[in-house]
Parts: sequence; structure tokens; C-alpha cells
Amino acid sequence: MNTNFKIDLSIIPTTFDAIHVSLAVAVVVLALLLIFCLILMIVMLMRKPKAPVQEPVKEIIQAPPAEPEIKIVEKIVEVEKIVPGPAPEPVVLKETTPDAAMQFLSLLQKEARFIDFIKEDVTAYSDTDIGAAARVVHEGCVKAVNEHFSLKQIRQEQEGNKITLQEGFDPSRVRLTGNIVGKAPFTGTLIHRGWEVTDIRLPKLTKDHNVNIIASAEVEL
Repeated sequence: MNTNFKIDLSIIPTTFDAIHVSLAVAVVVLALLLIFCLILMIVMLMRKPKAPVQEPVKEIIQAPPAEPEIKIVEKIVEVEKIVPGPAPEPVVLKETTPDAAMQFLSLLQKEARFIDFIKEDVTAYSDTDIGAAARVVHEGCVKAVNEHFSLKQIRQEQEGNKITLQEGFDPSRVRLTGNIVGKAPFTGTLIHRGWEVTDIRLPKLTKDHNVNIIASAEVEL
């Protein structure tokens, strides 16, 4: 069965019914909603904060600390050359034997009873008795000294006179006392003229003589 269905496009409705009005309104509303949604999306996109662009992290590598620069300073030290003076001569100590001293004490005892006199307690004696004994001792000592020693005075000036000692004087022969300031020449008063032995004449001793015996003990029979 052939049915020819033709649509005449030239036919335009001249009246609007309720259906057509509703469709038109719906189309307009949908179009407005679509426009509103598009505007809203555009506004939201514009207000959306931009994510910060993360810069690539650069690794900072610290260089090792520079070694301190060592400066070599050349120090010139002037050394004063000290030339040592001549070494002092060593002091040679003479070794003395007691033989001569023992022998002389023995002579003083023999001639002046010297040891007996100095060992005696004289507190019980009067000055007259002591003076008489001292005279005997003095005479005996003079005899012993003059017989076995020769003596002379070191200085010939009178005691109490002013004398001047020049530089280089022998301190073993002249001993300074008092206020010693500066160096020679020195001028002072002669207090004692001093003595010097010029010769010794001690008797010879036998090989078996005991010099420690100043005076032998005496026994009278």
C-alpha cells in the first residue's frame, strides 16, 4: 500500500497554541541557563588561584673552607758575638801538714809554759799574780819566736799616719777596713804596720817523733 506523505514546508502556522508557547519558553530558559553556566564557569576559572610554579631546587654545594694561607716570615736576628775573656786561673789550695804547728806549740810550751798559762783558770788569782805570770810567759815567747823565726814589719810608716795605696797593691799584705767605696788609689790611716816572716828555723825531727805530744808528762822519782 503506497501512501504518499508530503510535508509542505511553506505552510506556516498562523496561530500559536499552548504547546508551542511552552516549547519556546523552555528553549529560551535553557539558553539563558546555558549562558549563565558558561559565565559562571568563566568567572570561577578567572578567580581560581594559580598554583605557584615550583622552581627547581638547586642543590647548593658548599665549597670546602679554604686553607689558611701560611706566610713564611723571615726573621733576621742579630746575634751579638760575645768573646769570652780569659778564664780565671784556678785557685790552688795548698795542703798543709800540722807538723810545723805542733812543733812550734811545743817550743812555746818549752820556753814560756804557754799551754799551761792559757789552760790555767786565772779567775782565782789577783791581777798582780796574773801580771807576774804573764811577764814570764812573754819573755819565754819572745825567746822562742826570735830563736826560730825572723820577722819584719810590712809597712815602715808610723802607726796613725795617713798613707795612700795605689792601684795594684797586694791585698794579702795590706787589708782594708772601714768604708770601702770605689777603687784605688785609697787614702787612709795606718792602724797596724803588720808582720811578715822572712825566715824559719825549726829544728829537725826524727822519723819516729810524735808531733802531737806538745809536752810530755813528767814523773819525779
